[in-house]
Amino acid sequence: MHLTVVSSLDALCRQQACDMLAAAYPEAVLMLHDLLEDGLLVRRTIRPGAPPQRGETRLEHPCPSCAIRLDIEPSVRRSKVAGVEHLILGLPPALPAAAVVRALNSGVRRSLVLNAVVLACSPGAVEDQIWDRHTLFESGYLALPDDERTPGEFLMAELASVDSVLLADPDVVPADPPASARGLQLLRELAPHARITERATDISPAHSGGPVHPGVTASERSTDVSGPPSCAGIATDSPFTTVVHRFHRPLHPERFHHALRSLAQGCCRLHGQLWMAPAPECRILLRGAGPRVWLENAGPWPAYLHGHPQDPSGLEDPVTTVRAGAEAGHPSTVISATGEGLDAAEIIRLLTDCQLTEAEMKGGFTALADPFGLDTTHDIDSRRTS
Repeated sequence: MHLTVVSSLDALCRQQACDMLAAAYPEAVLMLHDLLEDGLLVRRTIRPGAPPQRGETRLEHPCPSCAIRLDIEPSVRRSKVAGVEHLILGLPPALPAAAVVRALNSGVRRSLVLNAVVLACSPGAVEDQIWDRHTLFESGYLALPDDERTPGEFLMAELASVDSVLLADPDVVPADPPASARGLQLLRELAPHARITERATDISPAHSGGPVHPGVTASERSTDVSGPPSCAGIATDSPFTTVVHRFHRPLHPERFHHALRSLAQGCCRLHGQLWMAPAPECRILLRGAGPRVWLENAGPWPAYLHGHPQDPSGLEDPVTTVRAGAEAGHPSTVISATGEGLDAAEIIRLLTDCQLTEAEMKGGFTALADPFGLDTTHDIDSRRTS
């Protein structure tokens, strides 16, 4: 069975995208899921030449994992057993596509071919959604008040995991051509790997991606910090650029704390890994989506799991070796920043000044004050209103 997975931030975009795909591939079966506030998951199945079917599942807990485990994955399995050749699977709003792909890999991977993982979104709304300070519940996208994700967090994760973006523009408010043009430029900057189109026929079963894979695309992109030592993007008409830079010394926690607040003001996305002086043996992940920025301790550097790398306080590798070290799992800092009109030289200077000096390296640094609390995940959003 061929499978096309469609995720979206809101139900209107998802519905329009699924309708477009169903019209482009009339032989396909369309299956839509919606998660209501009382934990009721509603499933609608539309088969060619047959009346729509409706099913309901009462979840143990109204969360994505229960929705996938108790209804979505079993529904896909039943469709495969029933002989469905192409299933278009519309996920509940704000449910991550990568989680569904991982579940399907462990449950029904045989004879299941993943055509595409598609994010349906309105280009005219994407910039506002990324900078939305509210949670998914507060902004009306999700019926679960306990989910603290912001719209921007969801969009960044989906843009990293999908291979296609299908532009949908529900006729709810008048179209804003300038906003749509900016949104399209931003989508291309945030997801250069993805096929971005307004035609459902561009997302073709002929472009089969092979057997369902356990979300490697998502996980690899969520941790990938590859790229040139520094760049300001290729010269284009787009106002959005991405700057990537690497550093060969640990970062001073207080200087980086100060620099991060300045950096976050002009970046819609921050992404990377940090080598921080207070916890040199741990890989610290940096994530930023619109107004929210957070750090997460990901545990020991991969190199520490397979050996005993040189004491960080004695490392003085040339900058040209940082990329090789990062790819081998050795301590290093790699930061990617995306925003409008970024000054690459200023960003690089700001972050370079955060590195430990020669004197600090020789004097020892593990006892430096830690404003982040690197033993836990820490949200350092400086712009969210209370």
